[in-house]
Amino acid sequence: MELAWYALLGLFFATYLVLGGYDYGVGLLLARGGSPAARRAALTALGPFFLGNEVWLVAAVGILFGAFPVLEGELLSGYYPAVLGALAGVVLVTAGVQLRSRPDGDRARSRWDRVVVAGSALAALGWGSLLAGLLQGLPMSAAGHAAGVTHLFTPFVAAAGLAMVALVAAHGATFLTLRLPEPDGATAARLARRLIPVALAAVGAATVVGLLSDRVRVGAQQPLVAVLLMSLLVTALLGARVALARRRPGLAFAATSAALALPVALVGAARWPWALVSGTDPVTGLAVADAAASAPTLSLLGWLTLPLVPALLGFQAMCWWIFRGRIDGRAPVYW
Repeated sequence: MELAWYALLGLFFATYLVLGGYDYGVGLLLARGGSPAARRAALTALGPFFLGNEVWLVAAVGILFGAFPVLEGELLSGYYPAVLGALAGVVLVTAGVQLRSRPDGDRARSRWDRVVVAGSALAALGWGSLLAGLLQGLPMSAAGHAAGVTHLFTPFVAAAGLAMVALVAAHGATFLTLRLPEPDGATAARLARRLIPVALAAVGAATVVGLLSDRVRVGAQQPLVAVLLMSLLVTALLGARVALARRRPGLAFAATSAALALPVALVGAARWPWALVSGTDPVTGLAVADAAASAPTLSLLGWLTLPLVPALLGFQAMCWWIFRGRIDGRAPVYW
């Protein structure tokens, strides 16, 4: 039962990264400037999905708190700079997007756009750093508790955070390729084709730094699985570029979505059976079975969660179906 909940936690967080990833990707692309109409068009393309995407983060946090209370405590104490940075970024993006249209002047709206850009970068860096920190492990005391936060300030964590920023930027550009009107969508496709090699280079750099890190080699309990999933991530990015070149934006978006989900699968599978691993001692850590709540609690949560997953999936499918296709002059302006 612990494995099922562990997989569900990973599924919810991966779904959040995929859906929230294009939110932050579009937010990052506002840094390119452009006309007020172009920035408004990008946010209009995003509008129907923006708040609904964050529901998956709330659901993932709920599973973490309910099904893995021990893991929640150790994770928040050992990785709080990354978590705090990511959540601060989420708040900045949400506030910036919803407040940018309150003032009438373009200058004030540009300032809010810069808030969105900063928040998007902070959120991507924070979640990428958290995943990297989980993979490389953390120092643990003799009692099995997280000790300190200096383990987050390593070249691998920095490289992985930057790789996540590059991934969400490419994902956001691919999303706009799918949603903007044809002329603007073609421009977004050219941008996405340029960003995907940047993402590949960033992922490659993070991989090399990880291979050179003693902590990562110790923390990866299933190295062959990690290599396989990393290969799939690179393949997904290459497939996205080919799909963009062939003017298949839907296929390209599916590929960049896979590229954002795969790091979560990699981190979760590479550490199995540990929920938290020590960066210095491979036999010291917090096992998934020990981090989970009691069997009766998991059973009760299962009955409570049973209607939640279909409801979330149904809402997401309904939202995408209603707002499918490209925006036009008749599309509602949200922000």
